[in-house]
Amino acid sequence: DHRQPSSIHEFVDNATTVRSAPRVRKIVVPQYILAVWHTDDYPSLPEDELMAAFERVDDFNAKLEETGAWVFACGLPHPSTARMVYARGDDVTVKDGPASSSHEFLGGFWVVEAEDDEAAEALAIEGAQACGNAVEIRRLQGT
Repeated sequence: DHRQPSSIHEFVDNATTVRSAPRVRKIVVPQYILAVWHTDDYPSLPEDELMAAFERVDDFNAKLEETGAWVFACGLPHPSTARMVYARGDDVTVKDGPASSSHEFLGGFWVVEAEDDEAAEALAIEGAQACGNAVEIRRLQGT
């Protein structure tokens, strides 16, 4: 059925998980961010071990897709490429660099669907084993 919904309420009522309309979605299964943390010495692995880790992550990503847990994933460049935007009304300041300096930084993340906290933890363990880095789990608000 490709007809347009007659109202936003009909759209939400008929939705399961809407990825194409991020402002309006009805989440059926809880979603979690699995945040991958790197340290200042990343990547400290020899190239062959790093490539093996990338292969393990590719395999993990494929498993997430096959099981329906995949929502989104992304690697991030080094925090030195970040820019911060501070705004209070019309007073806006843009600064080069990350929000804070630390020996650990967010290197990438997965957003996954999992039935509960335990299932999300199991996925985080698999992700950490695949990439060889610490993975932080947080349930997304509203899911």
